[in-house]
Amino acid sequence: MPEESTQSIVIDADPAHVMAVIADFPSYPVWTGSVKSAQVLEDGPDGRARRVAFVLDAGIIRDQYELVYDWDGDRRVEWQLTAGQMMRAQHGSYELRPEEPGGPGRTHVTYSLSVELVIPILGLLKRKAERVVMDTALKELKRRVEALGVR
Repeated sequence: MPEESTQSIVIDADPAHVMAVIADFPSYPVWTGSVKSAQVLEDGPDGRARRVAFVLDAGIIRDQYELVYDWDGDRRVEWQLTAGQMMRAQHGSYELRPEEPGGPGRTHVTYSLSVELVIPILGLLKRKAERVVMDTALKELKRRVEALGVR
């Protein structure tokens, strides 16, 4: 598996509300800049999505792919690529934990991601692209959760 990149952010909401936004795939096209479609293909035993098909349009990067998800309550979600056009592999996760010093209603979110593309790309460029994707995703998540105003 390729090297994994990790970034974190603090969101002004409790973990359950943050995870609810992460799990609401049909709303992704509303608040993310690059996901144009997210269709739940299969639900898991906990009622959250097990398999999701995405259409991505991030300017020069366009792809259609499918991810399978594994949920651990409101603490963690992991995913793996099962099908894609531009990606050979993708593994990612969000880990959520209450932010204690800030009091209730704050969550420390850690996003980890590794991607292997069909077309080889220099490691330095790939890691930079992953950092940009992760930074954007975390900021969009924070903006969406906090805009909903639920703590």
